Amino acid sequence: MKHIFSFLILFFSLHLQAAEGISGLAVQDAGRIKPFDTFARESLQLIHGKDTFKMEKGNQPARPATEILMTWLLQPGAWEKTPLFEIRYGELKKGLKLPSEQRHFSYAEIMGADRLPTLMQDLSSRLQAKEKLDPYFQAVQRLESQLFTFREIAAGRMVRLVPPKEGHTWKSVAELDGELQEKFMAITQAFVPLLGVVVDPSSSSDRKKEVESQFNGAVEKFKQSARAENPTLYPPESRLDLEIHYNHFHPFKWSWILYLLGTICVFLAWILGKEGFYKPAWIFVILGFLLHTYGFGIRSYLAGRPPVSNMYETVIWVGWGSVLFSMVIEAMYRWRFILLAGTLVGSFCLILADLAPVILDPSLQPLEPVLRNNFWLLIHVLTITISYAAFFLAFGLGDIGLIFYLKDESKYRDRLKAITLAIYRAMQIGVSLLAPGIILGGIWADYSWGRFWGWDPKETWALIALLGYLAVLHGRLGGWLKDFGMVASAVITFSLVIMAWYGVNFVLGAGLHSYGFGAGGVGYVSVFVALHLLFVIFVGVVRFGRLKK
Repeated sequence: MKHIFSFLILFFSLHLQAAEGISGLAVQDAGRIKPFDTFARESLQLIHGKDTFKMEKGNQPARPATEILMTWLLQPGAWEKTPLFEIRYGELKKGLKLPSEQRHFSYAEIMGADRLPTLMQDLSSRLQAKEKLDPYFQAVQRLESQLFTFREIAAGRMVRLVPPKEGHTWKSVAELDGELQEKFMAITQAFVPLLGVVVDPSSSSDRKKEVESQFNGAVEKFKQSARAENPTLYPPESRLDLEIHYNHFHPFKWSWILYLLGTICVFLAWILGKEGFYKPAWIFVILGFLLHTYGFGIRSYLAGRPPVSNMYETVIWVGWGSVLFSMVIEAMYRWRFILLAGTLVGSFCLILADLAPVILDPSLQPLEPVLRNNFWLLIHVLTITISYAAFFLAFGLGDIGLIFYLKDESKYRDRLKAITLAIYRAMQIGVSLLAPGIILGGIWADYSWGRFWGWDPKETWALIALLGYLAVLHGRLGGWLKDFGMVASAVITFSLVIMAWYGVNFVLGAGLHSYGFGAGGVGYVSVFVALHLLFVIFVGVVRFGRLKK
């Protein structure tokens, strides 16, 4: 374990470097102060669907978001005919008469669409009437945000770099005057030759260092002047550097890679019976778990709150809890498959969070007013969502159990007995957390809304999930559910958690828990649930046929 911590310290020290260049400038955006690196990544992610940009033609490598946003400020007109804006929804492309096989479109193409003004007016009417947007108008709303963000950044109105002497709204680039305007102009003048040496492979290393030094010097002078305007509002350098490190290091990506390595090792140890794979499996899982925890620690510090205020953060948190519970139960029983299920669930959650940034927004956002009480957020939301982790672990164990039932129930009877017990333990943990979480939520609701229980959709589905799992546990305790019943129930009952966790916010979109609402992914989640239900039915039919014979 000593060597593991030494490795982590060395690994972090290689990645934790002070911000250089314009990445470290503080920007006021979306209710908080963030480094320019984060602002640029989030803006390009919204508009382009990625946090880097690569020209479709040519052999130039992908360029970072900070460079792209600087060129928007300097020469927005040069981007008008560049395929920059991502449009995924096919019906919206059809409505705008854009090529269906194309994914990125230029500003000129979109603005030239005849139906664009009509669509924007329809969207405005629906928003004013507070109608629930269907997928088509959700796509229109995203397009409106993309166009607005590009225009405001290009005009310099959204890039707020200087804290005010009085008040809270920072000055944008468009509002700068006097010495501050001159110093920002010095940054843009130094950026042009820097961009030239970056894209020119024939530039010498000495020339690159010289140009980079001039650019960084201009940025540092502007930063000092901006900080001098109101030092109390300007964030400390260490905080900005830490967020940039978080952006570039991406601890959750390294975590799921280590989890997958652990999954492979524990699978080989279990299937082949080779003890030599078991210890490396634990090492990979522990390293991944430490990085997972490290990422949570950074997000908590940067946000100033527990990181469970949106769907992205709860997915990351549930993955963390599943790995934790699997390690605890595995340490008790050493059955191999418990750790295997936990690492599979943890990897799935982290990969899902990485691959779906449009649906699961990874940006750090300020809390809704009703959530601005860290005590209740900590004990209620963390308790509820960590219970989902235990149920997800039971779901993963259920999938493994169904595979063994499909292969040969008689041959793997002992393993199936062990899997059933592990499912029972995981469900017990989940119920023990979900029940008090619901009660604590009622207390918070009474504190915030003046009533303990109001049959809000979120409250109702949390109760349905609890009752569903209580029914399974009582059925097992009463002898009504045998081993196969427990394995099948672990998979089926998790659909109640999916509805309480995802469905209420992304499908129903109704109730007082509006701060958790989102859009997208309904088709994928529906297929995920349907495939697992069909798998349970298929295994049940096959098993019934074998027993009948």
